Amino acid sequence: MSIGSGIALFVIGAILAFAVNVEVDWVDLDLIGYILMGAGAVIFVLGLVLLARRRQTETVSRTAVDPASGQRVTRNSSTTSGDPTL
Repeated sequence: MSIGSGIALFVIGAILAFAVNVEVDWVDLDLIGYILMGAGAVIFVLGLVLLARRRQTETVSRTAVDPASGQRVTRNSSTTSGDPTL
């Protein structure tokens, strides 16, 4: 969602900065457009960074027969990337 929001802010800022030729005394629309373009670029980059750091989970299930007792032993292990214990 943040990637889409960043693109939307960038496009709105570009429209304000380059396509709208309205002079308003109390606000500079070009400056607001540039600010929105900068904010959109920052949000887009943060969205990419957060997407790259997304956690991934791995689950392994192993079944073996205990040679001493002859019983079936099932072992489940789960790991998550980014855990400090790994």
